[in-house]
Amino acid sequence: MKLIQTLIVAITLSLSSLVSASTLDDIMKTGVLKVGTTGDFPGWSYKNPDTNEYEGYDIDVAKKLAEDMGVDLEFVATDWKNLVSGVVASKYHMTSSASITAKRALTAGYSNSYYGTGTVAMTLTKNLDSIGSWDNINNDSTTVAVTLGTVFENEAKKSFPDAKLVMVEAPAREYQEVLSGRADVSLTSKVDAMKLISLYPELSIINLDEPKNAKLFAILLPRGDQEWINFINHWIADQKNKGFFSQTASKFGL
Repeated sequence: MKLIQTLIVAITLSLSSLVSASTLDDIMKTGVLKVGTTGDFPGWSYKNPDTNEYEGYDIDVAKKLAEDMGVDLEFVATDWKNLVSGVVASKYHMTSSASITAKRALTAGYSNSYYGTGTVAMTLTKNLDSIGSWDNINNDSTTVAVTLGTVFENEAKKSFPDAKLVMVEAPAREYQEVLSGRADVSLTSKVDAMKLISLYPELSIINLDEPKNAKLFAILLPRGDQEWINFINHWIADQKNKGFFSQTASKFGL
């Protein structure tokens, strides 16, 4: 009987240690914070081809977090289609920011949000007057481009059921279809679009003053790891209070 009780206690303690193990513990043990990022989001997460380095708002957020944790930072390349599966499969400890959606939240966890934006449509400046407005996009003579795996894919299907939909896979981007003439319109966030029109003056935003489908950005995390989620949320609250997020947004003109 004593042997059985000893075994039960040992098994219970072993299971308890497994359950309580957190991503946070792993990061502190290895001394490395791994962040999955797409590198195709100018102003947020962009891999500069000239330097081969990541830059942008989300990159500075990750750097600040690693600095405050006292660990090294490793960026792990991913794409929008695999962003959620990568954090679920522990390919990285967290992601750069992503729009909060119920579909993603069914599989992965989220931090609290620290930024918000809306969806806009872009077209060639020379076609801006002929398209006119967001409502005019929904017809069978208009081709709309989106990047596969982004929230804009579903938004295009819901908002423009009569339009022709072109889905491009990363590392290609939807706006490139407009630049090449293969699509009339592309969908992205307002913050992304503002950066793109500064890089490509031939592009214009159709609904600049009336972005659609307001959404919040947050960090994707392992869904069942509440200890890690809590730590990130406490850190976000602290940095909001200190003005870090607003200062970083200003730095990148967001």
